Amino acid sequence: MNMKEASNRTNVSADTIRYYERIGLIPPIKRNKNGVRMIDEEDIRWIEFSRQMRSAGLSIESLIEYLALFRSGDDTISTRVELLKDQREELQYRMNQIKNALERLDYKINNYQSHVVPKEKELKDFN
Repeated sequence: MNMKEASNRTNVSADTIRYYERIGLIPPIKRNKNGVRMIDEEDIRWIEFSRQMRSAGLSIESLIEYLALFRSGDDTISTRVELLKDQREELQYRMNQIKNALERLDYKINNYQSHVVPKEKELKDFN
C-alpha cells in the first residue's frame, strides 16, 4: 500500500510515519523502482506498535532505547520491563504536577476577588 493508505489505516500521519522511519522507530520501508514507499503488513504492525507505545506515554528517547533492547533479544526482557516501570513513574509524577496546578488554578478562580485582585493591585505596570 502507499503512504496515504497506510496513514488512513493506522490513523498516523504520513509525516509521522516518515519521522518514525527516519529515527528508527520502524524499520526502513521498502521502495519501488521510482523511490515510492511500498508499505506492507509488517510495516503496519511496526507503525501501530510505535504509536501504541507513544500513546502509553513513552518518550521518543525511551522508545528508541526500548527498541534497541528488544532487538538485543529475550535476555533484555527484565530491562525492558524496568524501562516501562520508569516511564510509568515519570508519567505519574507529571500527573501529580498537573493535579497540583489544577488545584492551584481552581483556588485562584474560586477566590479571585479576595486573592488574585489584591495581588494584582500590588503589581506595577511595566509600561
